[in-house]
Amino acid sequence: MSKKLNDNITWVGNTDWELRTFHGVEYTTHRGTTYNSYLVMDEKVALIDTVWQPFSKEFIANLKKTISLDKIDYIIMNHGEPDHSGALPELMKEIPNTPIYCTENCIKSLKGHYHKDWNFVAVKTGDNLNLGRRILTFIEAKMLHWPDSMFCYLSEDNILFSNDAFGQHFASSELFNDLVDQTELYQEAIKYYANILTPFNKLVRQKIDEILALNLPVDMICPSHGIIWREDPIQIVKKYLEWSDEYIENQITIVYDTMWNGTKTMAEAIAKGIKEADKAVIVKLYNSGKADKNDIITEVFKSKAVIVGSSTINNGILYSIAGILEFLKGLKFKNKKATAFGSYGWSGESINQIKNSLEKSGFDIINDGIKVLWMPNEENMQHCIEFGHEIIKKI
Repeated sequence: MSKKLNDNITWVGNTDWELRTFHGVEYTTHRGTTYNSYLVMDEKVALIDTVWQPFSKEFIANLKKTISLDKIDYIIMNHGEPDHSGALPELMKEIPNTPIYCTENCIKSLKGHYHKDWNFVAVKTGDNLNLGRRILTFIEAKMLHWPDSMFCYLSEDNILFSNDAFGQHFASSELFNDLVDQTELYQEAIKYYANILTPFNKLVRQKIDEILALNLPVDMICPSHGIIWREDPIQIVKKYLEWSDEYIENQITIVYDTMWNGTKTMAEAIAKGIKEADKAVIVKLYNSGKADKNDIITEVFKSKAVIVGSSTINNGILYSIAGILEFLKGLKFKNKKATAFGSYGWSGESINQIKNSLEKSGFDIINDGIKVLWMPNEENMQHCIEFGHEIIKKI
C-alpha cells in the first residue's frame, strides 16, 4: 500500500513484518524491516530504489495502483544490493527502456546480480537530474556501506534520500520518526550503525562533513530501511557524527560461553568486582551461546572495555566465542580496552587465544587475564572479584 509523504512524493515500498535475519543470518531483525522505495512526481517522474525480490510482484502491483508504469521517466538506484534492487528484473520487463541512474560501481553490481544490460546512466557527485520544478542532485557515498552507494537530494522539498545511511531494520505501521516509540527507534538505529557501519567511521564523518558543507536545507531524511526522519531530521546526523567518533559510554560488557558453568561463575564474580570498584559503571553480561550476536556487538560498541571468557575445549575456545571474536575483527573497533578469562580442565589455552584475537582486532589489552582450573572455589572467586577491581584501575 502506497503512502504519501507530501503531494508529490509517495512511499511505494514494502513492510516485512516477518523478517528475523538479514544478510543471510549475519544480522538479526527482531522488529522486521521495510524496503523503502519512493516515487517523485513532477513534470518528469522518478522512482528511487525498489524492494527485495520476494516482494517484487506485490511491489509492481501496488506501483500500478499509484501510477501507470509507462509514465515513470527515470529509475534511480542508490545501491545495487538485492534488498534494494530485487524488483528491478520484474519492473524492467514492464518498462525495459527506462534509464537507470546510478554510480559506475552500481552498474557493475547490478550487472553482476542480474546479468542484464539495461539502459544504465552513470552519475557521480554533483550531477543533476532535472524533473521540472525539482532537481535531483547525486552524491556518491562510497563504503556507506558498499562501494556503489550514493545519496540523492531533492530540491524544492529539501529531502535527502540516504539509502542505507540513517536507516534501521524496523517494521512499523507508521512512516515517520515522530510517530513511533523513540526508544525502539534509537535501539534499532544504534544496532544498525554498530553492526554495519562501524568499519567505515572515518568515511561516515567525511561524507557527513561534505554534505553539511553544502549548506543544503534538509526537511526530511528518507533512508531505504525503516523510519523516515521528518521531525528534526538532523538529530540522526548528529548521532552518526557521535557514533563515528570512537564512541563509548560508561559501560563494560562481559561476553562468555561456558561448558559446566565454571566460566559463567567467573563472569559473575568479575562483574561483582567491577561494580565494587566503580558503582557508576554499567556492567552487562552476555552468554554468547544463548544471546543474540548482534545485540552483543551493539553493547560492545557502547562499551569502554570488553571482557571475553571461554572454557578451553580441544586446546581452543568455544564455538560461539570464536564467532564473536571473528565478528569483532571485521568491525575494527577503536578506543576500547579488553582482557580475557576462563576455566579449564586440562591445558587452558583459551585465555591467550582470546587475548591474541582481541589485540589483532585493535583492542588495548589491559592485563594477562585470569584462568581457573576446574570449578572456581572460594579462593578463586575472590581472585575474580579482585580481577574486577584491577580492571577498573586499568581503565
